[in-house]
Parts: sequence; structure tokens; C-alpha cells
Amino acid sequence: MKKLLILDRDGVINEDSPHYIRSVEEWIPIPGSLEAIAMASQKGFIIGIATNQSGIGRGYFSRETLNAIHNKMIAAVRAKGGQIAAIKYCPHHPDDHCLCRKPLPTLLSILCKEKGIKPEHSWMVGDSLKDLQAGLAAGCKVALVKTGNGKKTQQQLSQNPELSCIPVFNSLSEFCSQLL
Repeated sequence: MKKLLILDRDGVINEDSPHYIRSVEEWIPIPGSLEAIAMASQKGFIIGIATNQSGIGRGYFSRETLNAIHNKMIAAVRAKGGQIAAIKYCPHHPDDHCLCRKPLPTLLSILCKEKGIKPEHSWMVGDSLKDLQAGLAAGCKVALVKTGNGKKTQQQLSQNPELSCIPVFNSLSEFCSQLL
């Protein structure tokens, strides 16, 4: 059975910034994240990325810059022995009220459909409430990592009984080591 691991990007794979990741040079992997993706790949998981990139809609960077950042990420994961199968992103400004921005499940549903994997055989790992909400809405299993905005999100989970059972991990590396 094929399995899909869907990851948010900023704050899960790479260091996040309140000013957005605007250039290839600003994309800095979180220690252990690339190795974790490689481990998941080697254990048979198909890796997909689902990320909101409203910096495009805000005019902070172009699609070409985003593609260059993603090419750097793909190459870095490949150098560790892993593979990213697909990247889906929402380029829209939050005020655009598009249909692809997380917490809507669209990006995740597209990844599942394109890879031919049922959502219930998929994980969504993120650092924000929007990531988790998108995963749940798509029908995926979800996990929170405490990197990026994860510690703040963990507090939100503890205040919501419906979400308090979501597993929480210190990092993507810990998630992959313990659950996969």
C-alpha cells in the first residue's frame, strides 16, 4: 500500500520568518529535517509539500523565486537520499478568498488524488493550526511539530478539546523516527 507524507514547508522543513522566505539564500533547513524526509522516502512514503506562499500575492517575491527556492530544497533532500514527489502551493493573498489556501483541504486533496493515495493513508505534518485543519478536512492523519510556530499552536490545541488528541513532536525528525 502506498503512503503519502504531506509536509508544510516553512517552520517544518526550513526555518520560518515573519518577513517571509523571499530568496534562495533565506531558505535554511531546520537541523535534521532533510534527513527525516530522506528516512520517510526510504521507508516507502511518497513525500508531498503543501504550503501557503502568500508572499507572491503580496508582491514580496515571484513564482520564479519560489521555484528556485523549491529547487534548492529538492536538491538538498536528494543529497540526503530522499525525494520530494510533488509541491503544491497557494500563491494568493489571504484577502483573495481563494479555494486553495490552507486551512482549506484543496492542496492536500490534489496531492492525494494525483498520487492515487487515499487521505486516510496519508499524514499531514505542520506547525500551524491551518495545517492541521487542512489535514483533518482532507481526511488525513495529522501531527504537529513544535518547530516554527508549533509551540504557539500547541497552546491552541490544549484549549480546544476536539484537537487536544493530535500528536505533538519536537521536530519533523522526531515525528519520522517515532511514527514512521
